[in-house]
Amino acid sequence: MAGFSVAELARRLGVSTAAPYRHFPTRDALLAVVAAQAADELTRTMESAAHAAGTDPLDRLAAIAGAYVRHVRDRGAGLDVIFARELRPLRDADLARAGRDLMTLLLDLAREAGHADPSDALLVLEQLFVLAHGYVTLDAEDFLTGARHTGEDIATRATRAATALLRGSVAP
Repeated sequence: MAGFSVAELARRLGVSTAAPYRHFPTRDALLAVVAAQAADELTRTMESAAHAAGTDPLDRLAAIAGAYVRHVRDRGAGLDVIFARELRPLRDADLARAGRDLMTLLLDLAREAGHADPSDALLVLEQLFVLAHGYVTLDAEDFLTGARHTGEDIATRATRAATALLRGSVAP
């Protein structure tokens, strides 16, 4: 978010640098709309991935890691955009709603996978997103693509790693 420039956006869109400000009072207001849209898209992507993973609650939860990798790779916006610290003071209602919707989905999936205690569910989600965001970051920096892995390969690796993490974290 620190590198985002309204002027650069306007240039890429072929409009005047003042044009975005006819629709958004500030740079951060524009970013809040983008973050809310990213959260809504990510929520839908994760819902679809969980549904496609079948009925096993651990597989459904693990699927969000791969979905996150795919989403960030394709859209360029992950949790760092959706929950950006610099946007919090805006108290944007749509962004807050989108963040709540995403967190509700994630917490529901964690509870279904056996993490009923809220602090336990948050810890598992933290671990999943550290794992998934790590894959995204290493892929974006060409650390993983040097071995000629496709984006789908990276998403599959993230899902498999998440599955191993989750299967190891549930008591037999």
